[in-house]
Amino acid sequence: MKAFGPIPSRRLGKSLGINNIPPKICSYSCVYCQLGKAIIMDTERQFYFDPDELVSEVKDKIRQVNDAGETIDYLTFVPDGEPTLDINLGKEIRALKNTGIKVAVITNSSLLWREDVREDLSAADWVSVKVDSVLPDNWKKTDCPHKTLDLNKIRKGILDFADIYQGKLVTETMLVKGYNDDPQSILMTATCLEKVYPDVAYIGIPTRPPAVPTAEPAGEEAINLAYQEFSRMVPHVELILGYEGNAFAYTGNIEEDILSITAVHPMRREAVEEMLRKAELDWSVIDQLIRQEKISEVDFNGHHFYMRKLKKDLSV
Repeated sequence: MKAFGPIPSRRLGKSLGINNIPPKICSYSCVYCQLGKAIIMDTERQFYFDPDELVSEVKDKIRQVNDAGETIDYLTFVPDGEPTLDINLGKEIRALKNTGIKVAVITNSSLLWREDVREDLSAADWVSVKVDSVLPDNWKKTDCPHKTLDLNKIRKGILDFADIYQGKLVTETMLVKGYNDDPQSILMTATCLEKVYPDVAYIGIPTRPPAVPTAEPAGEEAINLAYQEFSRMVPHVELILGYEGNAFAYTGNIEEDILSITAVHPMRREAVEEMLRKAELDWSVIDQLIRQEKISEVDFNGHHFYMRKLKKDLSV
């Protein structure tokens, strides 16, 4: 399933997700990733899915959502891996803009040193770039990058993209306790953001089960320090610290909806219950998916989350 949702987004409203990368192919293996560690780490752009088929599936999903009386604010490339690894990303963005719905891309920034990646992303209406730390040791510890990546080249690529991009550019910094939340890392990240000068600089903490159990949310003191330092450098800083809500869209097939959403976005129990209520179904649906080993239940910060079990065999 290449399209999922819409899901509630604290940044984008009702976001219809687009999964243009097989699970879990990425250039990073971030300690806080909600999907777990990367299965395949890569930095070479490749052909993964037929772009015409992907666009067609997304358009079909848009029709299903409209028929269900739901709304979509953004079509968002937020896949099981790093979206810019898809060599057809630019073609897909341009094709989907014909729907009249704005297109967003959430990238980890690792390939922005490439001119073709910057050109592809320039077609989107909204782009989020990751800046977790600009200190090499903290960057490696937090984002666990592919061994060929160069932080200086990535930083320059982000700045080059910021210079040419005409859409809404935001940055995201995930603060993880003991990894990148020390004062020096925060100050240096703020200094970098001053040069990027994003429309919004988002500061987040892990709110869903992370890949590494020790990847805990930063404390209040570190979060406040980051907010104050970032605010000195850029005009608009926002915190993303809480739960995004339960307003996941039900489009008619409860199993398909839950599996597609939980493949990239773990759902809290309350959200699952709300979706079942919309479908007029009970918890036995979830029990069956667990028995079939299609989803799993995990605990994080006192809440139950439900996640799609990702296949390690990428040929399936």
